[in-house]
Amino acid sequence: MSETAFINGRFLPLAQASVSIEDRGFQFGDGVYEVIRTYGGRPFKLEAHLARLQRSSDALDLRQSYAFEQWRDYIDEGLRLASFTEAKIYIQITRGPAPRDHAYPPELEPTIVMTVRELRPLAAAVQTAGVDAMTVDDVRWGRCDIKSINLLPNVLARQQAKQAGVFEAILVKNGEVTEGSVSNVILVENRTLITAPEGTRILSGVTREVVLALARQEGLEVQERYPSKSQLYAASELFLTGTTVEVLPVVRIDGRSIGGGEPGPVTRNLAKRFLEQTG
Repeated sequence: MSETAFINGRFLPLAQASVSIEDRGFQFGDGVYEVIRTYGGRPFKLEAHLARLQRSSDALDLRQSYAFEQWRDYIDEGLRLASFTEAKIYIQITRGPAPRDHAYPPELEPTIVMTVRELRPLAAAVQTAGVDAMTVDDVRWGRCDIKSINLLPNVLARQQAKQAGVFEAILVKNGEVTEGSVSNVILVENRTLITAPEGTRILSGVTREVVLALARQEGLEVQERYPSKSQLYAASELFLTGTTVEVLPVVRIDGRSIGGGEPGPVTRNLAKRFLEQTG
């Protein structure tokens, strides 16, 4: 088993991988990315992830070099070479190398990078007990729906959470809850799920979409609107969704207990139903 990299059609050990220092991803954060995980060694919701990668690329006028079938073949080969039981696949597309200038030449050759690393899922005890979170101001740019590699505000928010000894930073803009630094946020009021709507202010996650569909199948009402910070505190349940966190209960936020201070029945059931989808 070994961490594996892929650069512009070529596989090599991750430790040997490199790109130009003039790459616009390094110079300007001019690029997009996706993160995909496996269950049973198979990529989960691959088509949905690659469709979002295409949407992000289109939004930045980044040329996509590979069709879905090519990506699938490259990902399968990367998984075979890495040989991990479960893996995390990271894909990044940048506009490519060019002399540093804010404006870019129209026909640059994109840099396409993929890494395959061992997936280390959250401990079962964390999923069972739930996590703490904190609120921070959402100071990100106006196109959060693009999965851009410009992640500095998210990095600083997550670091703030780490220094505070909590798992996640939940972002609040003008009193409205948008999402987490690395997750989507869903609160429960009785049997109603409330979560920020799709649009430019959030990155709608693949896991989020799966969970909302499951909730509707369970007869739960889903309201896609921005909850307020006070609603966050008053929620009967609160949970995060994401590729690596799956469905993760939040039991305290800003030091305040959510509901009874332990994962609630709606969250536990949706977490169970989600895992059933991955088998």
